[in-house]
Amino acid sequence: MDTSNRTNCIVFHENCTAALGNGNLSSKIDLSFLDPPFNQDKAYNAWDDNLPPEKYWEWMREICAKVYASTSDGGAIYFMQREKNTEFVLQCLRDTGWTFQNLIIWKKKTSAVPGTKRFGKHYQVIAFATRGKTPRVFHRLRIDPPLPPGYKHARENGMFVTDVWDDIRELTSGYFAGDEALRDADGNRLHKQQAPIQLLLRIILSSTNPGDVVLDPFAGSGTTLVVAEQLGRKSIGIELDLQNVALIKRRLAEQRESDDVSRFFKDYVCTPDLEAIWGKKTTPMGKPTSSTSSTSKLSTLFETNLQ
Repeated sequence: MDTSNRTNCIVFHENCTAALGNGNLSSKIDLSFLDPPFNQDKAYNAWDDNLPPEKYWEWMREICAKVYASTSDGGAIYFMQREKNTEFVLQCLRDTGWTFQNLIIWKKKTSAVPGTKRFGKHYQVIAFATRGKTPRVFHRLRIDPPLPPGYKHARENGMFVTDVWDDIRELTSGYFAGDEALRDADGNRLHKQQAPIQLLLRIILSSTNPGDVVLDPFAGSGTTLVVAEQLGRKSIGIELDLQNVALIKRRLAEQRESDDVSRFFKDYVCTPDLEAIWGKKTTPMGKPTSSTSSTSKLSTLFETNLQ
């Protein structure tokens, strides 16, 4: 097992099943984001993405159970999957002890995947569940997206985020993804399933406080870790592909302008106590700057694992 760490972040190069079961996590997790391979026969460097369905969902149950065992009371899990697997996701969470809270519909901004015998597919699901009936943290974020056609009056103070997220653009390979997409010197995508900064920003703001611990057992390109670090949360990433581990290390070290979450601060400015939730102090111009508050929670977590 290989590990690397920064002040608030650690990355394990290991199979997530093993990493979650060998005592690496010495303290509790407050939020986990699961974006696993979808078993669609994608060409991964270090994973067989064409398992028998029964074996795949047995594996998902094992991961959900291990994450549950390491989660704080009221801690949250966000489990993303294809829309056709919604039934299996919800059953998987129920079977492993999680309490269902919401089924989030992440509506894509790119063209729908056409179907010849059914309606085109235009969204992914994200199941939000908690360890126990009541979330330990849930911030009711407010946003102020453009008014839908037919609305006559502007909102006075934005609106609460609902379970339909149609304001976050995906970075799907083959569509325009802007500067945020990670590319090599020739412009080729380095990770074709890269999650957008805005998606993890909303999840982490909603279900954690500064100093909490965030886990991503399928760390991929490292978006969860990049966002968590900027928000003053501690984070743990587990990644099987050594190339992705190197990509995550480089991304964290470079601190690219396109990864800067402060540009989205204005999107949530209608949220009460936003500065405290964000984990930043703000200048008069509204741009967040680093908070001087302590984020010492679980400092021994990383020291223990790296001895």
